[in-house]
Amino acid sequence: MNCQGRICPCCLFFARMGEIKQDPRVSAWWQPAIMVFFRLSVWIVVPVLLGTLIGKWLDNKLDSAPWGLMGIVGIAFVISMVGLVIETTKEYKKIVGDEKNSKSQIINNK
Repeated sequence: MNCQGRICPCCLFFARMGEIKQDPRVSAWWQPAIMVFFRLSVWIVVPVLLGTLIGKWLDNKLDSAPWGLMGIVGIAFVISMVGLVIETTKEYKKIVGDEKNSKSQIINNK
């Protein structure tokens, strides 16, 4: 029970009720976007969080507040930006490649 090639909310509801079996090879249309969102979010959160923890520890250890924290968080910010650019570039290349493939398939089918 697919609605025009996509899985609609009512189909998902009935699938959970056991009336419809979904094809495990077909993923929901929103899953790739959520995966990109989480990967990019990790590049923002993890380096800055680790930088904050290491910076605070360094300030307590060397009694250099707030310079250790600011320096390490600054480095973490740069690492985040580099990671975001790399991940975004990968995704952009995937999107452009998918568009080229779909255009070539349309041309070949004519």
